[in-house]
Amino acid sequence: MTTMTQPLSRTIRHSAALAKRSLIKTMRTPEALIDVTIQPVIFLLLFTYLFGGAIAGDRHAYLQFLLPGMLAQSLAMGGVALGQNLNADIEKGVFDRFRSLPISRAAPLVGAVLADVVRYLSVCVVMLLFGTIMGFRVETGFWPAVAAVALSIGFGLCFCWISVWVGMMVRTSGAVQGVMFLLVLPLTFGSPVFVATETLPGWLQAFVSVNPITPLVKTIRGLLVEGPVAGPLSTTLLYMAGLLVIFVPLALRAYSRRA
Repeated sequence: MTTMTQPLSRTIRHSAALAKRSLIKTMRTPEALIDVTIQPVIFLLLFTYLFGGAIAGDRHAYLQFLLPGMLAQSLAMGGVALGQNLNADIEKGVFDRFRSLPISRAAPLVGAVLADVVRYLSVCVVMLLFGTIMGFRVETGFWPAVAAVALSIGFGLCFCWISVWVGMMVRTSGAVQGVMFLLVLPLTFGSPVFVATETLPGWLQAFVSVNPITPLVKTIRGLLVEGPVAGPLSTTLLYMAGLLVIFVPLALRAYSRRA
């Protein structure tokens, strides 16, 4: 094994061990999954039955349009808890104990992100199952639906690094939630999650066109229902790469200063 691969293998091994720790913690506190199980269902019910008739004239047609977008919104909001938990661990001194161990400096953050796969998978499964009960139908087939879930989880893992960075920067876990909601709410509501982009005013359409949530919503919608996939998918992958390139170094640097 070369000298370059040794640090990488150590980081992967240590990150996997800390991811297991995070999963055990989640299993012992299942109420921590409320924001990725019950909350998305409540939003889906509210928007479908309160606004579906007014917006689309047909609640079933609106559900077919809404659910892929709500899946993207739930993934973006699901990452907020990661920054809160990391911030709380720092305040409790957990990361001080990590620093005394012979582990990679990046492992605590990478491990926490890897453990969030369970949260994002929970969002996808709950939304699709409950949506099916409400009348949603995948119109493209099994494998496109699997691709939509895989892309959703991948985007969630990239987007959550913003929450990790914020969690390292602010002083309290409550502040993490406040800062992240200031970011996530404009991104999710200023996108084609709830209405078609063409119905929005021109200045808002300009924002929607550069919003990273927009191509994700279009890709998931195309994979689950109908619509173009190749173009939005390419843009989504570029945004995912950009999120990693920008926020992973920022988060690791902020962690080194904070911890």
